[in-house]
Amino acid sequence: GLRSGEAWRLKWIDIDFEKQILTLNDPEKHGTPRILKLSSTLIAMFKAIQTESERIFNGDLRSFRVLFRKYRNRMSVKLKNPKLQRITFHSFRHRKATMEYHKTKDILYVKETLGHKNINTTLLYTQLVNFESDEWHSATAKTTEEAEKLVEAGFDYVCTTPEYTMLFRKRK
Repeated sequence: GLRSGEAWRLKWIDIDFEKQILTLNDPEKHGTPRILKLSSTLIAMFKAIQTESERIFNGDLRSFRVLFRKYRNRMSVKLKNPKLQRITFHSFRHRKATMEYHKTKDILYVKETLGHKNINTTLLYTQLVNFESDEWHSATAKTTEEAEKLVEAGFDYVCTTPEYTMLFRKRK
């Protein structure tokens, strides 16, 4: 849910690896500072690239954006899908807003997640998407290792049964 400039300015001190949170103290467009929960997968990716430099992404903002387009174009060719060319960095922000609203039905939560000061701005981001196919893949885990593999495969934790079986799900 970050803007490209916000992502580019991130510093390693903004990430709490233990609590799995990112603190954004320097938002763009006079937005509000915010704390975002990070997935275990993203935390692992950050740990894999962690360096001694102060900032996570090096170079200037223009180079950061050019690199995004380069990788997007490469994926478009590799997957033989020209529609990928229409995806911008900002597309991920819109998707985050839409999915968070679909998941929580709480527009104020989405407003805070995106750092908007005005709810009308958030309403522009929250696309009305037809989610008729609310079908889920479900899985269970009895051990921490099994649960870890499910989370790495994109499953979300749902609950633990009285028999200590962990239930997970992800959208089909």
